[in-house]
Amino acid sequence: MKLVPSQEQRELRAAVRDFLAAASPVAKARQGHDPEVYARLNGELGLSGLIVPEEYGGSGAGYAELAVALEETGAVLLPGPFLATVFATIALTRTPDKELLSAVAEGRVAATLATAPEDGLTVDGDGRVTGTLPQVLSGMEADVLLVTAGSALHAVDLAGTGVTRTPLDTLDITRGQARIELESAPGRALGDAGQGVADRLAVALAAEQLGVMRAALDAIVAYAKIRVAFGRFIGSYQGVKHKLADMHCKLEQAESIVRYAAWAADEAQDELPGAAALAQAYVGRACFEVARDHLLLHGGIGYTWEHDAHLYFKRAKTDEVLLGPPRIHRARLADLLEL
Repeated sequence: MKLVPSQEQRELRAAVRDFLAAASPVAKARQGHDPEVYARLNGELGLSGLIVPEEYGGSGAGYAELAVALEETGAVLLPGPFLATVFATIALTRTPDKELLSAVAEGRVAATLATAPEDGLTVDGDGRVTGTLPQVLSGMEADVLLVTAGSALHAVDLAGTGVTRTPLDTLDITRGQARIELESAPGRALGDAGQGVADRLAVALAAEQLGVMRAALDAIVAYAKIRVAFGRFIGSYQGVKHKLADMHCKLEQAESIVRYAAWAADEAQDELPGAAALAQAYVGRACFEVARDHLLLHGGIGYTWEHDAHLYFKRAKTDEVLLGPPRIHRARLADLLEL
């Protein structure tokens, strides 16, 4: 097992970080999705095709490289459909479709992935899909919807007929969701949804959460060095020191868990279910706690609309429950460990 980033992964991190610092810093996150930035992200760095196999026009990289990219996009709270497209790409790599994978790799298509509710979707003999999806990540920005109905994966053109999209008011203002209603919308069956998709989604999300944690901790450490209260820098107070130390410990543990989960996704399929469950059981909650404490330690300024602290807090809470609350993943991990 090798959990130390390679030279290529360090270079990828540096390239993504430099690009985002110039094109999509945190201060720009509240402005929402910028199609130009998204096009450059894919055109200059090829991030949308990172895990797409080379035969479909992608880079053919693994989840370790994907985790590096997602950590950096999470750190700047990148708005738009990048994470949703990653989720869709994960599903597509398990059910390869040349047309869609090539379009995603080239950055021509932004996609999103949804699971049909319990009452399900109906698909007629002509492949037309009917049903309602109450919450779809980046549903307004995506071009294609991938939806799992039963064990099958279907693709629906969101610009086609029979599709109604309604934006939702969400906690995280940097990345939206939408209600999508399908009424005999033309769809295309892609085949069986494949095994292990949910585990890989958990790994990808945990990588973004790691980036959110790291950026939040860096921000409050920097603030503690310059904020003066009662004639002293707040970082010199024991209570603040202990809180920052606790946050750092959570970050270190989360980093180890994410690297292990990404390694399992690439190299040890039998360990992936447990690693993925651990990632969401621990990292999701730890990310929220670090973002929460980083907001609290900022004091009154952290509660203002103008400060970025609330953006990290909201992204952390939204990510924590995006794939289900941590208790679900803890229960799954306990089952896997036969506890």
